[in-house]
Amino acid sequence: MPDFIYKGKIYYNPVEFAMDRLGGTWKMPILWRLKDKVYRFGELKKSIAHISDKMLTTQLRELESDGFIHREVYPVVPPKVEYSITPKGEAAIPIVNQIRNYGIALMKIEGIDVSEYQG
Repeated sequence: MPDFIYKGKIYYNPVEFAMDRLGGTWKMPILWRLKDKVYRFGELKKSIAHISDKMLTTQLRELESDGFIHREVYPVVPPKVEYSITPKGEAAIPIVNQIRNYGIALMKIEGIDVSEYQG
């Protein structure tokens, strides 16, 4: 398979490219939440354990830049910002779901309690 360059970075295959867009600890959990409703920053922060403000901000900016989410700023005081999923982000949800299900299956094999992750 030929390599290719996108935004100045070389990629060797489509999986690497996709994982660069969606991989890491936080991007998929953010998309997973936004699939169901619009969130404000503080709501997302509360719903994702252990994520720092800085990391959430970074991940939201990257997801927005890559077209997976939309950031709506309302001209009010105090500022109101809402995040929603885009059609491109919605297209990623079946993949996120597959990875999530595979992760749960692996956890079961290892004897990890998965009751919190069901449903």
